[in-house]
Amino acid sequence: MNKDFTDKHYAPRLHEKMVDVLMDPSAPGPKVHYHMVRGGSNQRNITIWEPGLVGKEYIKTYGHYHVGKLDETYWVIFGEGIVLVQKRVLDSSGNPIDDEIEDAYAVHVKPGDAIYMPSEWGHLVVNISNTYFVTADDSPVNFDEENPVSFPGHADYEAVKKMQGFCYYIVNENGKPTLVKNEKYKKIPEIKIIEINEYPLKKSA
Repeated sequence: MNKDFTDKHYAPRLHEKMVDVLMDPSAPGPKVHYHMVRGGSNQRNITIWEPGLVGKEYIKTYGHYHVGKLDETYWVIFGEGIVLVQKRVLDSSGNPIDDEIEDAYAVHVKPGDAIYMPSEWGHLVVNISNTYFVTADDSPVNFDEENPVSFPGHADYEAVKKMQGFCYYIVNENGKPTLVKNEKYKKIPEIKIIEINEYPLKKSA
């Protein structure tokens, strides 16, 4: 008998769910910003971004930090994007401070690139193409969770929601991606968009 696993594997990220993390929450956007196809723990996940802008901001993922010592790799399949990764400052007890960023990188990626996100680093991905942008990743998903496709348990979205997004927004300025600081953060490092060969965070052998 054929089984329908659609509800466990697929979810769209709707505009109404993205409003909390947009630079301009009042700006109109597409009904669906991106599509998530989860593979569970033994297949890669696929994400497909719609092209376009919300105001001046490129279509992006919601962004999250991983819970626990979980790292992740993204492989770019189609289109061009920018991956924004950031690491929070820790207080004297070792707890992260949501509005203070210790380090961050904005990395231009294209087909064939692989980018590694270490544990304790948050990440979001932006589509700067005029087409779909497509990636695969190896983040594990437990289908026994309440909402494993849209909001898997290994990801912390609340810290990003609290700050209305990451420490930088990536906007279209005269046809080129440009970084704009999120003023809700108290501490933000000065960064620029770099190429994948300049990215210093590598997976240990």
